[in-house]
Amino acid sequence: MSARALRTTLIVLATMGVGLAAYLTYLHYSGETVPCTTAHNSCQQVQTSRYSKLAGVPVALMGLIGYVLILGSLLAREGETMRFATAGIALGGFGFSAYLTYREVFTLEKICEWCVGSASLLTVIMCLSVWRFLRAGAKADGSGAQGGAPSGQREPEGDEDVAAQRPLEGDAERSAPLSAS
Repeated sequence: MSARALRTTLIVLATMGVGLAAYLTYLHYSGETVPCTTAHNSCQQVQTSRYSKLAGVPVALMGLIGYVLILGSLLAREGETMRFATAGIALGGFGFSAYLTYREVFTLEKICEWCVGSASLLTVIMCLSVWRFLRAGAKADGSGAQGGAPSGQREPEGDEDVAAQRPLEGDAERSAPLSAS
């Protein structure tokens, strides 16, 4: 998968997460019943449990903020710092989501379909964003499966044209043949 396709996929997934979390945040503040396919509406029970808020802040709102941060890091200028930020935010969100899933299954003994959807999205986002970060790092140091840039050249980022690469200063001296004087 190309770097561009990977980034686009992550943007689509993060946008889906923003939509899902925004809907759950709306339901929380509007007081409407959370729609669910189970007979006892386990979604509503999970969404109104004591674990649905942390320090008085709804976890749906925290999820919305997390997805917005991930999306923002993906829309920012491409670079190692932003790839690291995306992976870091996604890892943090994944950890929090894993904790909430544990509480959902083992403490509340209920399954919320909306929560499972968000946890699934976040798991895929986390895996892809970590892969994106590590893959770019491997290419930059030349240890990637596809190899890196030739010695003395930098690896292109994002949509940058490979023909635009220039040798680093001092490369001509290192690669010139030795003359017999």
